[in-house]
Amino acid sequence: MRVYPYPRPNGAVTARVTAVRLRGPGDARQQLDAKGSSVVERVVALGMAERHDWKSARLVLTANVPAREIEAKGHWSDVAVVAVLTEGATNARTVARLLPGPQGSTDWTGEIELDRDDYLDRASLAVHVVATVGGVEGRIIRSTEQDQEWMIDLTADEPLRDRELDVSKVSFARGGDRLRSFQGAPWVLDTAGRMPAVRLNSDFEGLVALVESQGSTMKSIVREVMLAQMRSDVWAAVFHTAIGDLEIEDDGTPLFPPDWRGAVLREMLPDIVPGRPEDDALREVHTRRTGEGGWTDLQPRIQYAAARRAEVPQALADAFRDIERLEQETNA
Repeated sequence: MRVYPYPRPNGAVTARVTAVRLRGPGDARQQLDAKGSSVVERVVALGMAERHDWKSARLVLTANVPAREIEAKGHWSDVAVVAVLTEGATNARTVARLLPGPQGSTDWTGEIELDRDDYLDRASLAVHVVATVGGVEGRIIRSTEQDQEWMIDLTADEPLRDRELDVSKVSFARGGDRLRSFQGAPWVLDTAGRMPAVRLNSDFEGLVALVESQGSTMKSIVREVMLAQMRSDVWAAVFHTAIGDLEIEDDGTPLFPPDWRGAVLREMLPDIVPGRPEDDALREVHTRRTGEGGWTDLQPRIQYAAARRAEVPQALADAFRDIERLEQETNA
């Protein structure tokens, strides 16, 4: 544990990339598809860019800092928040200052530009809170934890940190007591670990073959719809895991977790409690979940938010179009 010779706030600093804009020749700009970033993995996959001649990537980000603690304790002045992009392979380093949100907000927002000529493979994006402490300027009083930094991957075609979502094939009939109780289910989700895991039921006839298939068009249609539903289940499960594992301040205020759980909550809350600041939305959902009414009423909103992020509507629309096309070809 590192010891600092000056006071530092206890609250966590978290960051999330909210948009990525690519600049090509002639200063033409293009938005990176939403599939190119993952709030759970905290990764941006620039290899998913539709254009391969991009020159730079502008990352739009929001950082959440312990602003109330900083203000209340009064140890720090001239507070600034900076985003720092670094890569060990090239020793590249880019710094950008973020701007504070409205009065009372704990969010700071801004943009940082990644020049393609300066970076080679994978860059790390961290956020630091800098202040004057005891008359000494430029003290770093808080930063994102190393395992919470975002990774900007210049070549990846999927936003994965080091592995895909843990999907494994298991015989539910021969599994433990918990799995045996789900023998009729095609899959179950395990959210007990660091990241959610999907357990496919190898006893469910045709399931594994369909997931692994590269077969007929009809099988592909069914497969894509099923995978979209699986992703929706994952989003719903991680939301429930995150909202059920909150740290609560003495006055009853719930706090966003500093890891992927906090990122998931911030991603989904705007669809669950629309039109509300995220701190108010978190408080409302927590209040409803802990028994003051309305938790059941929120379930359709949670399902909706999960389906949107899993792109279930798009998968269904694509499936309907493909089926109609197949029928037309058959009739012809």
